Amino acid sequence: MALRQIRTIGDDILNKKCKDVKEMTPRIRELISDMFDTLYDSNGVGLAAPQVGILKNIVVIDCGDDPHVLINPKIVETSGEQTGSEGCLSVPGKFGMVTRPNYAKVVFLDENMQPSELEGTELLARCICHEVDHLEGHLYVEKVEGELHDNDELEEEE
Repeated sequence: MALRQIRTIGDDILNKKCKDVKEMTPRIRELISDMFDTLYDSNGVGLAAPQVGILKNIVVIDCGDDPHVLINPKIVETSGEQTGSEGCLSVPGKFGMVTRPNYAKVVFLDENMQPSELEGTELLARCICHEVDHLEGHLYVEKVEGELHDNDELEEEE
């Protein structure tokens, strides 16, 4: 198990556009494994490579159903709308209300560099959109409606 340092808001790498992965290498496989270790250790549901300092188009997602590895993901379809509380491992201790599509379909390469697609609704759709934004150099705070709140405010509401 190898944990990577999660870059936080203010780190310039989070605002840079990532590059496509051309081939699967042992280093890319190690990065993916480390990203899952880091995600689980941080109790997150998604993590993009720039969040661990690597400008590659790689995302790992686990919303509790199946873990997914998305290499060079492109969102090809969205529909509906949902507004809900959103946070990010790169913006620790904060959350905000964000409107996202309620459905998202993404095409990508899997760990074997084979074309694949994933469709998701609700949390998975939110996660796909959130993580793909990271690959374009965008953080959810750019989309927050109203103010950012401290996580302890969320706990008080529950």
